[in-house]
Amino acid sequence: MFVWRKRAGIVWLAANEATLREVAGRRLAIISRPGRKNAIAEIAGSNRPDLESIRSRFGGIIEKLPRDWLTRFSRAQTTKPIRIGKRLVVTRSGGFQTPKAFGAWKPPLLVIPAGAAFGTGEHTTTALSLRLLERCTRFWGAQAGSPGSPEPEKTLLDLGTGSGILALVAARFGARHVIAIDHDPVAIATAKENARRNKIANIDFHVADVRRWKFSPRTEIITANLFSELLIEILPKL
Repeated sequence: MFVWRKRAGIVWLAANEATLREVAGRRLAIISRPGRKNAIAEIAGSNRPDLESIRSRFGGIIEKLPRDWLTRFSRAQTTKPIRIGKRLVVTRSGGFQTPKAFGAWKPPLLVIPAGAAFGTGEHTTTALSLRLLERCTRFWGAQAGSPGSPEPEKTLLDLGTGSGILALVAARFGARHVIAIDHDPVAIATAKENARRNKIANIDFHVADVRRWKFSPRTEIITANLFSELLIEILPKL
């Protein structure tokens, strides 16, 4: 894996960002910080000649990343366990010590260590998705055994599963059947390992492109923590 990187000012970005997006699409990342005059443009890819052509056109540098670059980065981050309502805590290791703030509550745990796939719960979109998933699945328990209430299907499809966090949480929240897909074989391998680690067996993992997936009308909940452009593209099919 390689990354092209260029530190640039506002004027340069205004003149070149649109062209860079035409060249790189969703691979382009603009990293800026409040109070800083310059930002950093980055494009990652496995094809060095492709990035070399970008460097010859826009300047900047190319860096070769170590094979375990994401694992190294993730392990360097200091993160706290993530509490999802009063139903679950997501942690990076099994040696979780219940904080005093939890009182007498001993939370069920979901262990997802740092690895080579996106999704340990800290990212804003992942955290928001987890909260919404917790709310959407409350009725699964509320309807069970209620007179006159149809038994919910309790099925969920997770698009772009990454580490499998949303699929795994759904299984812990009572989903009978979960399908998790991702275009990255490394992500699927990581998600399967996380399922084994947490002894969760009712998830079907698939290496697939969400744009070509045949969606079933019987699916009760769809989680899709994806780029907005991709969400807009597949929304009519959902």
